[in-house]
Amino acid sequence: MNTWQDSLIELIRRTSAEIPDDVQRAILAALEREKKGTIAESAMKIIEHNIALAKQKSQPICQDTGSVLFYVDSPAGFDQISFTEAARNAVKLATQKGYLRQNSVDSLTGKNDGTNLGPGAPTIHFHQHKEAAVSVRLMLKGGGCENVGAQYSLPDETIKADRDMAGCRKAILDAVLQAQGKGCGPGVLGVCIGGDRATGYEFSKIQFLRTLDDRNPNPELDKLEQDILNTANELGIGPMGFGGKTTLLGVKICAANRVPASFFVSISYMCWAYRRHGARLDATGKIMDWLY
Repeated sequence: MNTWQDSLIELIRRTSAEIPDDVQRAILAALEREKKGTIAESAMKIIEHNIALAKQKSQPICQDTGSVLFYVDSPAGFDQISFTEAARNAVKLATQKGYLRQNSVDSLTGKNDGTNLGPGAPTIHFHQHKEAAVSVRLMLKGGGCENVGAQYSLPDETIKADRDMAGCRKAILDAVLQAQGKGCGPGVLGVCIGGDRATGYEFSKIQFLRTLDDRNPNPELDKLEQDILNTANELGIGPMGFGGKTTLLGVKICAANRVPASFFVSISYMCWAYRRHGARLDATGKIMDWLY
């Protein structure tokens, strides 16, 4: 599995050090929108400079290289056990090389063995598809943005949100308000309407695998995405909470079936260091092409 391991190490390096093109375009557009000479413009310039330096030096964009989340689409019969072994080895070696910070800690003892391995670390989601190639997407999700995720159970009297789209809108915007100045904004929201508590958060994070410039195929959700994005950027929160026109870079929303007794709105938050990349690999583990 050395080829698989080597390919996954390169995927980790690229994800840690290089912002995807769609995110880079969104950040540059945000910089242009901010008023010249403001703290917001200065913050965006620092972000832009940070991105350029990380790519140039092939070093992590952020000192918090985050939770390591693999999303694997593979054909039937794919050896998931061997892939998991290769992925764990790749994470360990990438940590030794400095592509990942040693930041996976035992929750009971607080100890850090320096490998980024342990229960749930890394996390690997497997899905089957009918293609011969294996598509591996990697997300590195930092703790700061993870801390400001939120889940609402509607109806919610505290924000006067009912079990309807208007109530969902209130919940999502309330999450934006609660996150202001935290989570290393400008951020991106991944949202799931419905599901249970666990799948709601899972599906909300899957939304981060979409590109920022795509459009939701569901007209109602597309309208809500654009509405939340525009409204949030009119709140004046701005980059890092310093004020300005760019509170969010994007909003991605999905819906999942629920049981009648529950109505959850699950919101995951991604910081400006939006580390997401992916590759298609052949049967030997060799990288065929990049997905972003």
